[in-house]
Amino acid sequence: MFFNKKKPAKAYEGPSLDPEWARNKRGKYPRLQHLDTMAEGLNGLSGVYVIWHSGVKPGWVYVGKSSNLVNTLDDMLDNDEVMEFEKNGGLYVTWSPVREERQNGVVRFLHETMAPKVTNPAAESIKDGPVNVKLPNEQSRKPL
Repeated sequence: MFFNKKKPAKAYEGPSLDPEWARNKRGKYPRLQHLDTMAEGLNGLSGVYVIWHSGVKPGWVYVGKSSNLVNTLDDMLDNDEVMEFEKNGGLYVTWSPVREERQNGVVRFLHETMAPKVTNPAAESIKDGPVNVKLPNEQSRKPL
């Protein structure tokens, strides 16, 4: 008897892709608490997002993907584990409308590379191979 086994996803091995991380109109990354998700046009937008804190010892806080960034980013304001880091210089957020077929690989790469302080259980269970992307602090404006 033969079974159709899905081959494990192969990791993207090319140069780092640039997801063009979103910034506000002043060219800065927005504070999570001050972000107006509807005004930013995130309703129904699918993509990958990254949250970090600034301060004396800045650090990555959370990485994820969403089929509707309005709901997900608004829900982050109620996530006590994430919001705990607001007092460490403020929480900042960025997102990118990464193509759906690459989202798992991008999230896996970011989660493994950044080692965020708050673990996303969904990111740890991704089986797709990682997709190497530029981090928000490495942006160079090339499409993904």
